[in-house]
Amino acid sequence: MSEEQCAHLYGQLLQYIGRLGSVVAAFSGGVDSTFLVRAVQDAGVDYLAVTALSPTMPEQDRQDVARLVQTLQLKHRFIESGEMDDAQFVRNDFNRCYYCKSDLFIRLTELARREGYAWVLDGSTVDDAGDYRPGMRARGEQGVESPLWAVGLGKEVVRELARWKGLANWNKPASPCLSSRISYGEPILNQSLRMVEAAEGILRGLGLTTLRVRKQGETARIELLPEDFPCLLQEEVRQRLTQEMLGLGFKYVTLDLEGFQSGKLNRVIPIAKQSAADQ
Repeated sequence: MSEEQCAHLYGQLLQYIGRLGSVVAAFSGGVDSTFLVRAVQDAGVDYLAVTALSPTMPEQDRQDVARLVQTLQLKHRFIESGEMDDAQFVRNDFNRCYYCKSDLFIRLTELARREGYAWVLDGSTVDDAGDYRPGMRARGEQGVESPLWAVGLGKEVVRELARWKGLANWNKPASPCLSSRISYGEPILNQSLRMVEAAEGILRGLGLTTLRVRKQGETARIELLPEDFPCLLQEEVRQRLTQEMLGLGFKYVTLDLEGFQSGKLNRVIPIAKQSAADQ
């Protein structure tokens, strides 16, 4: 996009946020939420950026948030989340994200009400209308505003605008919570979360960036970009990686030949729903 196009879109976003008056902004440290809080700052409204700490949040993401808070000089607060205390969330059915987002947005809404902020914001974009996202229902139930969505911004446009604004993490890969690595129906346990976090850390130690390690029972299923396959298939690397993964508690280690694809575990949802309806 040209400088003029970026300035026009950003101006629309600032106008939208400016009308809200005062806000609590959910801040995960990803590209979307970072761009949102920067816009909130530029809009000049009274704000508080809030990050919910949870066992489902990778430690690297927590560190990234802390750095961004300092770099952007954010008015910020960490709070504790509570989804791991919810048996429905831990059960890990197809509404997992709904229970998690409900917990988050209820906590943010109560904080906003208690401290006098008019609105709660999140970084949802128009692209979040795709895939299976039950967490979006929680957003609607709690009256959360999504300015990026409201002015029609998709994720790639947000990345371009974030680069235009000079945000250091404009090209950061998406980093969903660790529970998204656990197959539906398998309980979300702290041990399982730590296993996938450590497994992904091993892969990042090889210089890989776009990746997932899915836990499916006792199996670690590695998703990489196809162009990164040769890295893992070097004999020395393959043997060392396998032993390190087994050392984390996995019984089997596999490479998904289809390659990385965000939200791949959601493929089972329509089939399971149809099966349930037929019973």
